[in-house]
Amino acid sequence: MSVLWLCHFCKCNFILQLRREWLFTPVFLPGEFHGQRSLTTTKIKFYSDIAQRYRISKYPTLKLFRNGMMMKREYRGQRSVKALADYIRQQKSDPIQELHVLAEATTLDRSKRNIIGYFEQKDSENYRVFERVANILHDDCAFLAAFGAVSKPERYSGDNIIYKPPGHSAPDMVYLGSMTNFDGTYNWIQDKCVPLVREITFENGEELTEEGLPFLILFHMKEDTESLEIFQNEVARQLISEKGTINFLHADCDKFRHPLLHIQKTPADCPVIAIDSFRHMYVFGDFRDVLIPGKLKQFVFDLHSGKLHREFHHGPDPTDTAPGEEVQDVASSPPESSFQKLAPSEYRYTLLRDRDEL
Repeated sequence: MSVLWLCHFCKCNFILQLRREWLFTPVFLPGEFHGQRSLTTTKIKFYSDIAQRYRISKYPTLKLFRNGMMMKREYRGQRSVKALADYIRQQKSDPIQELHVLAEATTLDRSKRNIIGYFEQKDSENYRVFERVANILHDDCAFLAAFGAVSKPERYSGDNIIYKPPGHSAPDMVYLGSMTNFDGTYNWIQDKCVPLVREITFENGEELTEEGLPFLILFHMKEDTESLEIFQNEVARQLISEKGTINFLHADCDKFRHPLLHIQKTPADCPVIAIDSFRHMYVFGDFRDVLIPGKLKQFVFDLHSGKLHREFHHGPDPTDTAPGEEVQDVASSPPESSFQKLAPSEYRYTLLRDRDEL
């Protein structure tokens, strides 16, 4: 049985608004799970070591734990009994769709990332590991499974897992590791389900800002898939070593007109590449320059070294001026961060300004 713990971390006045809904949510779920104690709500009095362990930066924070493992996404929905109960019901639903005929695998929504497992039987360690991974990553991929006679044509070498990338022409990929190894299976599927370049929207903006990493963003028109593909390829080629120091994102020019205006651009100028450091925004040169080997990598390195910030305030570094050219401080007013506005709001949370507040 999958056991859910929905924990709220609190130390602020906002918790008073949540208390009634929090206490009454279990009342709205009686008998829905055949009498099994599958929902436990836990209120935790705060300690700094817990805050650091679970990366708590605001109160109240509601995180979901499944079978002892913290899920990647916290609850950010409405703080009402109905919304909390609906969220728990959704989390209790089976994240894996069973295929009853193999032909169903040919009619999948290829705009999504699909993970398909082919198993001899459902009651097996291979499937239990697959199920655990699906419970964690179901927000990032669609998970499907076939069993017994239905899956037999795909099991010529035993149970296996297939990844079907977005797009009808993209080739399938097969997991070659041990299917009973949870870490290996999880890491492989996570690598396929969570793209290197993610889309930022108004819905996930708060979550992305909380990761605390600067944004390298491609602004492009929604139908301009060519520029997106070029950007994705160059990020993978030039910046894979920077994963974990900066978030690689793409955004719809029409939806994010305000950040573009912030850097004196409009959708007509797209595609545009920029960095948002959460202090300032810096614009890459001409988009086609991304194809120059090392150009995009240098742009990111200049952020980390402080060169972008320094040159915004004082003009080009001496090493960037022509021989004999006089070096002058050039006053500049860099655009302030635009995406910082998507961060958690003080009207909804008590924000931790520093670790002393823990």
